[in-house]
Amino acid sequence: MKSILFVGMDVHKNSYSLCCYDKESGEISREVRCTADAKLIKKYVLDIQKDMKDDVSIKCGYEAGCLGFSLYKSLKTIGIDCDILAPTTMHHSSKNKVVKTDKMDARNIAINLANGTYRPVHIPDDEDLKVKEYIRMTNNFKKELKKVKQQILAYVLRLGYNYEGKSKWTIGHIKWLRNLEMDFIEKEILNEYLAQYDLLVDKIERFTSRIDELSHTERYEEKISKLRCFKGVDTLSAMTIQVETSDFNRFPNAKAYASFTGLTCGEQSSGDKRNTTSITKQGNSTLRTTLVECAQAIVKGSIYAPKSKRLKARQKGQSVEVIAYADKAAERLKKRYDRLIRRSMPHNKAIVAVARELACFIWGMETGNIY
Repeated sequence: MKSILFVGMDVHKNSYSLCCYDKESGEISREVRCTADAKLIKKYVLDIQKDMKDDVSIKCGYEAGCLGFSLYKSLKTIGIDCDILAPTTMHHSSKNKVVKTDKMDARNIAINLANGTYRPVHIPDDEDLKVKEYIRMTNNFKKELKKVKQQILAYVLRLGYNYEGKSKWTIGHIKWLRNLEMDFIEKEILNEYLAQYDLLVDKIERFTSRIDELSHTERYEEKISKLRCFKGVDTLSAMTIQVETSDFNRFPNAKAYASFTGLTCGEQSSGDKRNTTSITKQGNSTLRTTLVECAQAIVKGSIYAPKSKRLKARQKGQSVEVIAYADKAAERLKKRYDRLIRRSMPHNKAIVAVARELACFIWGMETGNIY
């Protein structure tokens, strides 16, 4: 029988720590540190196979981190079997909490590989990966825009100006900002802030337009058009949910998908006592944030208010079953939110509960379980 040796790799930008583990003998050997180069890992693997008397196969693995999928793809290209381990699913001994070094991390990865006490990270295809990076770039610029808005509001408030209109960052509010009477230096500072604001707004509009174009490609159009039938889910949100998940069918049920988003409660129980904790926040943070934002839009307004023109336009052309499923989800989620608020649950906590259930509805839509 062909034996298998497991190579744990603790990887960083500039260096890799490698260690070989033999499950049959329990022996840990060949602990080395090398420069960050996939070719050196191949040399390491070939040296192991050369020194072994019997024919062996090698399985490598590393924790998901800053390198993303680049090392995985490089190793696959040169013929080395590799898994990316999801850190939240790995087994850790109590010693790892006391002593943590690259050497110890490599050992722990190798042992987890051998015992199967982990879940491999899903590897998206190249198209999904590229679109995902584009969307994340857009979200990064949105965060910058939010920061610039806060800086502008704080600056004019320090100077004693306070906008008396109902809503900020409307046409009227921006016109008010541009027409403020200030000293030369103060006006120059405000203009610089507003120039940065205009630049970011233009960029985000361009990025959003590009994402909208991508959503109409053959690969995404059908899936995205169904997701947009949900109240509170626009094109950017739908694309984010799609590419961050990649394949909904890898989850056996809605509960498993909700767990992947990190929106399920944790648990600390002992004996007859069962205690639930706050949400785990394990899994995909971008997906979790997007679902929470969608949930905030869903709970607005009255349950029995007529559908908006924008929602009707998004649902146009879809089957009766898909529209009914999306409408049922909106009504149920709004009722759930109102019920939780009446029970004096904090707003944010109720929103998270709605977001979790929304994830279940989305799984049903994408897998065809809408009946």
